[in-house]
Amino acid sequence: MHEIRNIPGLRADGSWNLPERLNMAAQCLSQPDEALALIDMTGPERRDISYGALTAMTDGLLRYLLTRIQPGDRVGVLLSQSPWCAAAHLAVWKAGGISVPLFKLFKHDALASRAGDAGVRFVLTDAEGAGLLGDLAEAVMVDAAGIEGDPMPFANTAPETPAVLIYTSGTTGSPKGALHGHGVLTGHLPGVAISHDHLGQPGDVLWTPADWAWIGGLFDVLMPGLALGVPVVAARLDKFTPEACADLIEQAGVRNIFFPPTALRMLKAAGQGLRSLRSVASGGEPLGAEMLAWGRRQLGVTINEFYGQTECNMVASSCAADFEPRPGCIGKAVPGHDLAVIDEAGNPTDAEGDVAIRRGSASMLLEYWNRPEATAAKFRGPWLVTGDRGIWEGDYLRFVGREDDVITSGGYRIGPAEIEDCLLTHPSVATVGVVGKPDPLRTEIVKAYVVLKAGAKASEQDLQDYVKERLAHYSYPREVAFVEALPMTVTGKVIRKALKARAAGETE
Repeated sequence: MHEIRNIPGLRADGSWNLPERLNMAAQCLSQPDEALALIDMTGPERRDISYGALTAMTDGLLRYLLTRIQPGDRVGVLLSQSPWCAAAHLAVWKAGGISVPLFKLFKHDALASRAGDAGVRFVLTDAEGAGLLGDLAEAVMVDAAGIEGDPMPFANTAPETPAVLIYTSGTTGSPKGALHGHGVLTGHLPGVAISHDHLGQPGDVLWTPADWAWIGGLFDVLMPGLALGVPVVAARLDKFTPEACADLIEQAGVRNIFFPPTALRMLKAAGQGLRSLRSVASGGEPLGAEMLAWGRRQLGVTINEFYGQTECNMVASSCAADFEPRPGCIGKAVPGHDLAVIDEAGNPTDAEGDVAIRRGSASMLLEYWNRPEATAAKFRGPWLVTGDRGIWEGDYLRFVGREDDVITSGGYRIGPAEIEDCLLTHPSVATVGVVGKPDPLRTEIVKAYVVLKAGAKASEQDLQDYVKERLAHYSYPREVAFVEALPMTVTGKVIRKALKARAAGETE
């Protein structure tokens, strides 16, 4: 079992201890004013941001927000890793609003679907973000919106009061918004602490190359670091390279990192060692024995794998400080989260089945935004069903595979439906099926099987550029195959399973 060491919000017996009133901004700004909150590496020189300075930035934005929003209003945050990104979310939560993280690599259609679904009227951003938004929503420049004044109170919120709306990479239709309450940060703290061999040791400094627009950057790193008093590095790497990563770690004094698996593979391929780290956590898919052995040799640590999803995150983890990892296994259930493998009837089983989490986990979504049917379908009795398959090996959870069609590529989870919908708007495309094709570096690449309209013409590059211009740059199909027909069900749905088998066969 995991050892519980003074984790806020968790009792010694592993049960939750959330107060009646809770505000995430208060949790994140609870350290002494003079303590170091953020190490800003986004400019030409390192800049240290104290909790007092971060509170002042937050309150400046808060005074502006209170002139514009009511509790429960959604406010977009379109910012890369930076102190202002942290302050923007904190200000929205302190005001009692709901922040909606948006990603700088999104193009017009991807931003439009999320901002439109959430009912976002204005977005806290910078000049670059304003250019991306166009006329989708009003752009408010964070560095110009601050209003000076006296310290501001926190909104009177509860653990279940809605606070953040994070969009998932769904497999059918447009991405769904997972609505979380103010208790979600507390729900992450045990798993984050455990995955870093008990984060919060003297000298710990936390960083991830993952963008803070995703739950992995926002709630696996930024907000838990602030809440636990561990300085968090804000850095924008225009392109992740092993050399740039090593330089940043040295300059910022990073000791604890969340690395997506692709970043680890790139470091391994380059022969890049990083010997100054105390802990490395990774999540997304199992790393295997070879990567774990490489981590010990080149990083000087045992990589701790963790597991979760946008709907309910950080529910299982390894912790080398407490027990030996088992290659191919995610780890053990994190205290506070009742994790099970269940059968079709919703009963726990020792055989292979669906990985599920019992209702009551503090990191569990309140609902899918405006989608009661999808919310109901996510549960089987008292269990939230993750869509992943697993099996127990003692108290270790072995990951078997994904039941859904989400593509894991370069650390991103990509919904094929959104890419299909985009390609179907191309004047030459009749129908299309998008799947993940196994790839040794990225885990998978996006592959599109396209049927063109009679007499129409389009090249692979044409369709790749079309998607790049409209969705996220990382989600374009790296391979396009033009086919006469797609495998279809009798109701006209593309059989992705058949396409995935075909793509997998191409790599053999």
